[in-house]
Amino acid sequence: MRRSVVALVAAGAAAVATGCSAPQPPEVTFYTDGDSVTAPPLSYCDALLKDCDTDGEPVSLDARPGRPVQISLPAEIAETPWLVIVQSAAPDGTLLPMRQEVFTDGTRLAYTVVPESPGHQPLVVEVQQLGAAYAVDDSDKPIVDERGEPQLVVRGVWSLQIEPA
Repeated sequence: MRRSVVALVAAGAAAVATGCSAPQPPEVTFYTDGDSVTAPPLSYCDALLKDCDTDGEPVSLDARPGRPVQISLPAEIAETPWLVIVQSAAPDGTLLPMRQEVFTDGTRLAYTVVPESPGHQPLVVEVQQLGAAYAVDDSDKPIVDERGEPQLVVRGVWSLQIEPA
């Protein structure tokens, strides 16, 4: 009977300790050329960018030229404004202009990077989550876009480095 009570108390203590731990930042899953990897953030801040962790590392996968890269996001990212940035290379190794696409409707849980042609090689695919804070100038005035909207600041970054196979 004593062992059962000790085991029950230990299990209860573990449950309490687990319930009190800080939530982990969201992770992004990248898929390409038959393989996948789950990426922790390179950097991640609270929504107002007051508390940040910036010691993450990019993840990597091998892929043949022309292979698409699929991105799967948790709702914690997808329900906020986020964007994807892609750096690719042409068949001769020349870097192509970076491509960027922004999602703001809160419903997009996945995205597929499609190379420009079968010989093009995505090299870096990055997901950025925008926070509730906005950029300010030296006078603490909001920096605005061409429509007069304040520019939101990046809250989290997840990066995939692709090694040509």
